[in-house]
Amino acid sequence: MGFKNISVLMLCVFHVLSIFATLSTAAPNVPAETICDSTLDPPFCRNVLANRNGNIFDYGRISVRKSLSQSRKFLDTLNSLLRDKSSFSQPTIRAFEDCQFLAEQNFEYLSTTLNTVDKTSDVLPSSQAEDQHTILSAVLTNQQTCFESLQTTATDQRVKSNLSSSLSDDSKLHSVSLALFTKGWVPEKKISTIFQNKGRHLDFSNGRLPLKMSKSVRDIFDSARGHGRKLLQTVDDSVVVKDIVVVDQDGSGNFTTINNAIAAAPNNTVNASAGYFLIFVTKGVYQEYVSIPKNKKYLMMVGDGINQTIITGDHNVVDNFTTFNSATFAVVAEGFVAVNITFRNTAGPSKHQAVAVRNGADLSSFYSCSFEGYQDTLYTHSLRQFYRECDIYGTVDFIFGNAAVVLQNCNLYPRLPMSGQFNAITAQGRTDPNQNTGTSIHNATIKAASDLAPVVGTVKTYLGRPWKEYSRTVYMQSFIDSLVDPSGWREWSGDFALSTLYYAEFNNTGPGSNTTNRVKWPGYHVINATDAANFTVSNLIGDVWLPPTGVPFLSGFI
Repeated sequence: MGFKNISVLMLCVFHVLSIFATLSTAAPNVPAETICDSTLDPPFCRNVLANRNGNIFDYGRISVRKSLSQSRKFLDTLNSLLRDKSSFSQPTIRAFEDCQFLAEQNFEYLSTTLNTVDKTSDVLPSSQAEDQHTILSAVLTNQQTCFESLQTTATDQRVKSNLSSSLSDDSKLHSVSLALFTKGWVPEKKISTIFQNKGRHLDFSNGRLPLKMSKSVRDIFDSARGHGRKLLQTVDDSVVVKDIVVVDQDGSGNFTTINNAIAAAPNNTVNASAGYFLIFVTKGVYQEYVSIPKNKKYLMMVGDGINQTIITGDHNVVDNFTTFNSATFAVVAEGFVAVNITFRNTAGPSKHQAVAVRNGADLSSFYSCSFEGYQDTLYTHSLRQFYRECDIYGTVDFIFGNAAVVLQNCNLYPRLPMSGQFNAITAQGRTDPNQNTGTSIHNATIKAASDLAPVVGTVKTYLGRPWKEYSRTVYMQSFIDSLVDPSGWREWSGDFALSTLYYAEFNNTGPGSNTTNRVKWPGYHVINATDAANFTVSNLIGDVWLPPTGVPFLSGFI
């Protein structure tokens, strides 16, 4: 090799070493003990990072790799158990299937995060950091959901105990990964202007959307709608519809069942600008359990209207379903949009947990829809969600879960519960202070449903109760009628979570909005506009993804 080539090689080596030196000195090396003080369980964190030396990025990558490895082991265990279903009862099998589904998600989520953190030792751009923060938060939610399914339905105590122990240890590890990620890669949150009032399509309401279609697609859509109210079409700022199928029970459409229409949808559409696959579901009562899997991305489902297009079922925990798999309608596919549909679970209050809709779909929205059930009606399970102009009916914990979710301009209708029960509108499930989750109820109307209205004084109704230790729920600029108890909020059990939860109210109106006699818990707050801004659409779930859906929204306050 000539001298010149050797010089070039040495320069390249020097350049590579310089890059590594830059990466390694971008953040100072600190003892693992110091880093671990910022986590929820410092002793566990110190055990994870034992005998290591590095900076926050080094420690974060180590933790995420271990999280990924453990998620693979747990999934392998579940796959092994489910290969011999004959050894277990049906309720146990259902719990295992819940856990398998959630473990597969976690393996994918953690793989994505590891790929991200391996590429940089610097703070990520805000949108990318928020994406990863969201899925790491969902990993913990999935762990908790699996644990609950095992606790409530699994009958084999030995297997349940072994799996629960693994879940507990893995959850601690995932919590460390989340904490280190937020400390290393997430930029400090910048609060948007608190009086920001940006929105799109705000002249539309009642389920009208600006749909942009080809003539052939429009002809199919208009024909299916018959002489009914037509959705507007505009040229600019429109929702792109690439293709359409019609579901009609009389056989005049492309399909007679919703699930068959979903199966026909294309797989893995890249984004909304590529065009939605629209499933138009005509008027009728559809008694089927609908599931929209992860590969059916950017699917839009439009019905003939609330109480016109109805999807209904009656699965419930009393009949040996888990809460997670009791849903009449379940969606996990990113970018899902539903408009003008009623979702029901008709199990009734005596069957306890019975979900109408379970939503674990990131960047999903429901517009002008109705959710009808009793206990656990709407399961806002995980990731980022938006609901606009929806009606939600229920009794105990009827809006629950651990998504980052805004319900804007919705009607919340507590119903008549079983004798001796009280109503709790929300039961938010945040288990870790580093999760970017919470329930924001903005510009809602809270009134008694028709069956409760005549006996309001005999049933206690509360804004919410803390399902998990870091439960976070905010009501702002909403009308609260007199059915809500003056104390506002209800404990879960004794003093559980009362100092770690975050419950807040901001500028609500109506006879039930007076905060004078509200609970005196350390975690309860009457907040100002600066604090409330954290729970607007712009700050809690982001507003960049909403305009392509066509769903009306306000980024800030009314």
